[in-house]
Amino acid sequence: MHSCDNEVREVSTSNKYTQQNKSQINLLSDINPDFENGFVNAVVEIPSGTAEKWEVNKASGQVSWEKRNNVGRVVNYLGYPGNYGMIPQTCLNKENGGDGDPLDIVVLGPPLERGTVVRAKIIGILYLLDNGEQDHKLIAVAPNSPLYNINSIAELNQKYIGISRILEIWFSNYKGPKNMISNGFGNLNHATEILNLALDLYNLK
Repeated sequence: MHSCDNEVREVSTSNKYTQQNKSQINLLSDINPDFENGFVNAVVEIPSGTAEKWEVNKASGQVSWEKRNNVGRVVNYLGYPGNYGMIPQTCLNKENGGDGDPLDIVVLGPPLERGTVVRAKIIGILYLLDNGEQDHKLIAVAPNSPLYNINSIAELNQKYIGISRILEIWFSNYKGPKNMISNGFGNLNHATEILNLALDLYNLK
């Protein structure tokens, strides 16, 4: 058992709500994050442009469709502005300002299939509060993206005007007004600090 809480959201074991993983790899515990020099392995839970809220179930390690009132959750907003997922073998518990879940990541680029493990390049972090609870998102670029030459949020803002603003607006509003608050972006060093903490906390007994 790792140190973060093991609360599991309501999910179904039916084919409709759980993506079939023939290899039965646990996407949370069996994938090495292999974090080095700003590159990390990320698991895609929600492909770019889609709105169904899937996530890796912390009990099974499979990608499951989150349910509310016995119905699969669909975000009541525009589709996700990037491939949304998590870093395996990470966790930020509430004692360290997190929400008990794996560390979130947004991988900018063309849509990637749900359950894909992608070698992403981190360029920064978006600081968010979800009803007062820390819910930061690492920002990264995919190797098949035209943004792959970008190495920082500052460079993103210089060469691709508006993208960071789109991310900030989207994550500040997709849960409705005043639920999510943005505290702006941090650079790669700040992102690395958060990620290293999340890696360490996962391994604590």
